[in-house]
Amino acid sequence: MSTSNVYYELYRRSSIGVALIDSLDELIKDSKIQPQLAMKILSTFDRSISEALTEKVKSTRLSFKGHLDTYRFCDDVWTFIILDVHFKMEGNEAIVADKIKIVANNVKKPGEQ
Repeated sequence: MSTSNVYYELYRRSSIGVALIDSLDELIKDSKIQPQLAMKILSTFDRSISEALTEKVKSTRLSFKGHLDTYRFCDDVWTFIILDVHFKMEGNEAIVADKIKIVANNVKKPGEQ
């Protein structure tokens, strides 16, 4: 993988990512695969999930209001925890959530400023 194709490991903490990691750990523990193969699989997962979300998810405009509980900026990543969130989507569809977490990564490629 070239340095221009760096993918975040963010989705490894999703339910599907955790399930993949658990399965790989068990395969390593049972000596079915080598740890190097597991790392290659995880890198492929990072790339695949990023590409799938970019290509397959429909872009929809929405607005939201809520109460900012926590925010932080570390290693070029913003994290926001928002409480009592009200989303308003195109077509005036409304969704309410008790709590959401937004993680925003820098989209610049390595070496860009």
